Amino acid sequence: MADWFPGMLRKVVDDVVDTVNTRRRSYGQLEKTEKTYLGTRVEILMRARLQVPKGQLDFIIGDEDVDMKFTITGNWMIPQEAIGHACLLAALDENNSRCFLGLFYADPENLTGGVNRDGKKSVSAHGATQILWLLRDHPVEPNFWRTLSSDLVASIFAAPTGNDRIVELFRGVTDRVISRRIVEETAAQKDFMRRIRSDGRHGSRNRLAAEGILLLSGTYDSALIRSLALPNCGSSDFISHKVAPEEVALCTAHGWMVKVHP
Repeated sequence: MADWFPGMLRKVVDDVVDTVNTRRRSYGQLEKTEKTYLGTRVEILMRARLQVPKGQLDFIIGDEDVDMKFTITGNWMIPQEAIGHACLLAALDENNSRCFLGLFYADPENLTGGVNRDGKKSVSAHGATQILWLLRDHPVEPNFWRTLSSDLVASIFAAPTGNDRIVELFRGVTDRVISRRIVEETAAQKDFMRRIRSDGRHGSRNRLAAEGILLLSGTYDSALIRSLALPNCGSSDFISHKVAPEEVALCTAHGWMVKVHP
């Protein structure tokens, strides 16, 4: 579960945020209905992963009806129909890039006395001690845009063209693996991969090279990436690097012509 669950949560949230089409970049920008849908999507994917049927609640595991609850912002809300049943509790902490997954029995003594306007109760302080954790405080890939300074993000998305945005991204974020998805979100164009190719002097790769910055592909430049001792890139990943004077000969040997400025 640890090799699947964190990545699933990251993808579910990023898919709903949908930066390419909405230009939003974080969970906090979602509408209320979208936040509700996140829980439904996590439930559907978990049921498929466990290969169990839907019952009166979200799953049937063995002979037991099990409810699935997901939260990003706080406590889990337990509906009346789930009281007295087992629950699978999931959470994503976006601020600290951690996720949680645990089993919980929704006995009344494990829940708060009050209810919200929908009649739901929340897990009490005592109830939290009764959770059987499958994953607790487990690392999850952070929201990429939250890891950058607000000024850098603003400069990237303020750039007028796809090429300009790609240049801003790889100029501002060097020596760090950038996924194909982030390239697509940045370019926001159907032919987004073209934005990172050499395309005359106006191509983003050529423009960066003129500044002494390599824009390398995990597919085509893996040997140079290794030689420069940069982080390993997957086949669909990219990385930029500001070339030092002592690295020029190495880059030239790998077919790169790059200007190094003092």
